[in-house]
Amino acid sequence: MSTTPEQRVAIVTGGSRGIGRAVAERLAADGQTVAVVYAGNKTEADNTVAAIREAGGRAAAYQADVADEQAVAAVFDSVIAEFGGVDVVVNSAGMMALAPLASFDLDVLDRLHRTNIRGTFVVNQQAARHVRPGGAIINMSTSVTKLGLPTYAAYAASKGAVDAISLVLAKELRGRDITVNAVAPGPTATALFLDGKDEDTIDTMAKMNPLERLGTPEDIAEVISLVAGRGRWINGQTVYVNGGMVA
Repeated sequence: MSTTPEQRVAIVTGGSRGIGRAVAERLAADGQTVAVVYAGNKTEADNTVAAIREAGGRAAAYQADVADEQAVAAVFDSVIAEFGGVDVVVNSAGMMALAPLASFDLDVLDRLHRTNIRGTFVVNQQAARHVRPGGAIINMSTSVTKLGLPTYAAYAASKGAVDAISLVLAKELRGRDITVNAVAPGPTATALFLDGKDEDTIDTMAKMNPLERLGTPEDIAEVISLVAGRGRWINGQTVYVNGGMVA
């Protein structure tokens, strides 16, 4: 599998399903070669790659725990060896766990922060070392950092760190023509959001924005496509993508 010199190459972590899969498919439709990084579900990752190829795009799957610096470095090395470089990195891998702060399991807190904070740091570290000029680094945040919903303290705290990492890295990459942003979805119809919620809760959250519906993975992928491509003047921002729930 080869690319032309002009073709951009994207790495999408968490790319086997949900928002990550929609992003992988959208970037491929934009003409980018996509490396789909998955934690453990090889079948879903292979399905994503197959869908991209069937649509005429280029893609390959790679396994890595985003919090494992050696595994992530190996993915970047493999992608560069196979496709010639890296232009876009979308860190969509994440974990959600909900419970009141007073009763939150601290072992779960450690696992959540390992994926959402350490994982973001590790992926961004490799991206900062390898993304070519004209590229983009995009991290997945959440609108819950502003909404402050009960039971979301641990998750929101981890994503607040994502916002901070993104802003600081954007400034550290001064002069390299690389943008760094966080994209913060509102409630989006993915397994990560829907699991464990009853219909009344889902309906209530869907109506919290003026458009009165849940977001779709494609809604989020549309914005990431812009930030990863022609939206070069968007840099060091947390972009809220939630139908008007919060600004």
